[in-house]
Amino acid sequence: MSQATKWEVLFVSHKYPPATGGMEKQSYELIHGVSHFTKVHKLVYRKGSGSILSFFFHLNHRILKILKENPNIKLIHFNDGLIASLALFHKGYSNYRKVVTLHGLDVVFPWAYFQKKILPRFNQFYDKIITVSHATAKAAIDRGIYPDLIRVIQNGVDLDLAQSALPNREELHKRYPEISPDQPYMLTLGRPVKRKGFSWLLQEVVPLMPNDFKLYMIGPFNPKASFAERCMSLLPKKFRHLLNLFLGYPSDEAAIRKLLKRPDIANKVQHLGKVPFSDLKLLLANSSAFLMPNIEVPGDMEGFGLVCLEASLLGSLVLASGIEGITDAIRHQQNGLLLPSKDVSFWKQQLTDVLQKELPYQIMAKKFQEASKKLYSWEKMSTAYFEVFHSLVQDEGPHTASSDALLAELTRGKDSAF
Repeated sequence: MSQATKWEVLFVSHKYPPATGGMEKQSYELIHGVSHFTKVHKLVYRKGSGSILSFFFHLNHRILKILKENPNIKLIHFNDGLIASLALFHKGYSNYRKVVTLHGLDVVFPWAYFQKKILPRFNQFYDKIITVSHATAKAAIDRGIYPDLIRVIQNGVDLDLAQSALPNREELHKRYPEISPDQPYMLTLGRPVKRKGFSWLLQEVVPLMPNDFKLYMIGPFNPKASFAERCMSLLPKKFRHLLNLFLGYPSDEAAIRKLLKRPDIANKVQHLGKVPFSDLKLLLANSSAFLMPNIEVPGDMEGFGLVCLEASLLGSLVLASGIEGITDAIRHQQNGLLLPSKDVSFWKQQLTDVLQKELPYQIMAKKFQEASKKLYSWEKMSTAYFEVFHSLVQDEGPHTASSDALLAELTRGKDSAF
């Protein structure tokens, strides 16, 4: 099926470049990928183009306008649970096929009204619900989404990353003189939110590591408390938690800031803040390991773990908690190593082993890199989406597992990675 396809798709998303993040990247790659199969239209919010509230307020009218101007549109895709929730209250396009992608937090968000009144309505409004991982699918089913509606399609990754950065310690030392050309180091990457487990790693594991252990943290980070942080601290705990999740607020930042001042941590860990992407690729390519020590946080979850795949493709050995959607991105001993979340002795031993056996783990990382290249791509993801769209438009019914089969797949015991 190619550009000869007569039906068209409208994509609706409030997560889109130039804003950065996993959902923004997935949204862009999905729209671009499906455009190879059929004509696409997009209604997206671009950061700096106006108020996000205005975008939401005028969304129904703008969707209807696009549908009227483009009569070949047969299907509308909403790229996350938030914008899909707003669409439940729209009027005028109930006869169109509708699909939503759920990422994780947009399923488990702990607001009682959303869980009891909004999410169950997805069963009647949407023709298909795509989840980015089996963990997200299970979370949706646990909250009343019909298994027959769900199709798991894992995110892709940019395969060009594998050729875009090579180990070069001399160049790295030029850009970051504090990083010795001869000393191994490990990395974390991401926003300082509690589910990432950064403060847990600093508090529980780093003090047990030898004095020459080096960890560099990368991502948005304020070395001093902001005015917004001080205001948030005055709110009731329950409301603050909801607001943190909804806004993606750096809920772990204050704890990290405090821990980085401890003498038994300060000489082992340095937070580099946000770095240019070219530097990030160099830092990952030269690292001994990339760490993703996620922990379970009520009302939050890691929907997929795209950053693990990107690190793997850049040649870094991925050590990640074996929980939630991370287990869809990293397959134990195939393209990374899954560790039990919050198991201090296990994490300490694994980090120590990597540092003591540098060459064998470098060989392992190369093998994992090749596996990641074969397992995931944006092209595979987009093709799977188009197959779902096509089956809906053609009234054939999507090619998915039955309710019982999907439930069995999500709940059956897997071989332990630990």
